[in-house]
Amino acid sequence: MRKRRTIFLVGIAALAVVAGTVAVRTANFAPKDVADGSDVTLAPAPAYDLDAAVRHLSEAAQLRTVSNQDPAANDVAEWDKLHAWLATSYPAAHAAMARTILPNRTLVYHWPGSDASLAPIIVMAHQDVVPVTPGTEADWKYPPFAGTIAEKAVWGRGTVDDKGSLVGLFEALDALAKAGFKPKRGIYLISGHDEEAGGSGAVAAAAKLKAEGVKAIYTLDEGSIVLTDTPVIDGPAIMIGIAEKGYGTLKVTANAPGGHSSMPPAETGVETLAKAVLAITGKPFPLDVRGPGASMIESLAAKKGGTTKMAVANQWLFGSLLKRQLGAAPTTAAAFHTTIAPTMLEGSPKENVLPQSANALINYRIAPWNSSADVMARARDAVGDTKVELAWVKPPREPSRVSSTSSPGWKWIAAAARADAPTAVLTPTLVVAGTDSRSMEPVSQEVYRFMPMHFSLKESAMIHGTNEHMAIDSFKRMIDFYARLIATSTG
Repeated sequence: MRKRRTIFLVGIAALAVVAGTVAVRTANFAPKDVADGSDVTLAPAPAYDLDAAVRHLSEAAQLRTVSNQDPAANDVAEWDKLHAWLATSYPAAHAAMARTILPNRTLVYHWPGSDASLAPIIVMAHQDVVPVTPGTEADWKYPPFAGTIAEKAVWGRGTVDDKGSLVGLFEALDALAKAGFKPKRGIYLISGHDEEAGGSGAVAAAAKLKAEGVKAIYTLDEGSIVLTDTPVIDGPAIMIGIAEKGYGTLKVTANAPGGHSSMPPAETGVETLAKAVLAITGKPFPLDVRGPGASMIESLAAKKGGTTKMAVANQWLFGSLLKRQLGAAPTTAAAFHTTIAPTMLEGSPKENVLPQSANALINYRIAPWNSSADVMARARDAVGDTKVELAWVKPPREPSRVSSTSSPGWKWIAAAARADAPTAVLTPTLVVAGTDSRSMEPVSQEVYRFMPMHFSLKESAMIHGTNEHMAIDSFKRMIDFYARLIATSTG
């Protein structure tokens, strides 16, 4: 009886220690090393004509700078029209900046600063847009390349991705130039011609800057937004991308004798391929609460409070439960592991012919703590002795480095973003897609990905989709944001 009493008392004491530890850690929990920009004094946005800016976005959306899967199908004259239109529409900005048009039609603008000892900034927005999916044109409320101004928005392909940013940047720069602004830091504006088809233009622009010895203090490109119904808090969050995932497509090939389908062998090439694909997808990368995703969850949990804050603050106890919750939805799970997505299959050209070669393409988005070598090793281990060949379709792109959340660049961007969303939670995030900004890593101390548009999760689905449109109030926020940011960080 005494022994049982002792065990009971020890158990009670242990629970008390656990409860006390949980309570202390929860009470003292706060996001680590995420500056809020409150120590930044923002420069005001200069005056500009919003109605004219809206008309300009409409005009830009009418230029069909469509990046097709086959570059030979692109109408390069549309890019030339865009360049001429920019020069005509923004004379003050073009008078202040030197323009270089690279042979591939990527644009590099430079506004020299008065103090050559200060590292410049780089701002980016690409020129090209994705095609409209054939057969869906009738689903648009307004024609996709008409640039219709209606319902307090500008409608058309590219109004959000990414001509909204491109036009917004030029509106801000033109207004600053008209107001007599003279930057101390130099300003580079890079506008790639093919972000939607690989980003070779940004690579060429980065090579040019590197050859000139440029090392910017920060780069800002597209990539994330102000999400109005952010999971966890169900409210607004300023989500600034501090890294982006790597990218690679693995080709899995099963070779076989082939022949007539009426006399199949014990295992066809298609069956072998199917086994290999299922083996690879059956060995997913585990979720890991680390990196930019962890920083995001910490910021959101600190705002949410309650049991959410308790779970994030005490992952030593609640880690398994937290991972299950994060992995419950693909939109959240993607930020916490390398994803594996079979996307294309190819076999016989005819239904009654056994293929001599069957293959599958598996697309990977590689988390910052993994590499393409990790991906290949895991795939090889998964298929084991299955008779397939594994090879990259083309050299994979490794994950970007992770940028600081306490640097001057972060603080300037955070302060400019908070000016239009003062009640929103400020949080770093991982961009699961790709942007041109990754190419600027060799010529920039930090790289960030953010556009100050206010979207719900549902509204964000229109990017690359049907009825893409830029709300005029979001467009105004963008112009003001860019003007304040540029004036503050270079003035």
